[in-house]
Amino acid sequence: MPRFRPDRKKKRAPRHSHVCSACGREVAFCWHCPCGFALCQACMDENIWGMTCNWVTWTCPDCGADRSF
Repeated sequence: MPRFRPDRKKKRAPRHSHVCSACGREVAFCWHCPCGFALCQACMDENIWGMTCNWVTWTCPDCGADRSF
């Protein structure tokens, strides 16, 4: 029995959209924390000055956890 079956197509996971916690827009990509807080790239760029001090990690404003970029 062959290991590769050309008649079967690969199944991809459906693309999920995320809702930004700051602006409420539905976007394809968000920076997120396990607590449920999510921030779109535009809001992250706008608020990065208050969320990081070393530009390697950001602090979640909801739970205070440090998250890497």
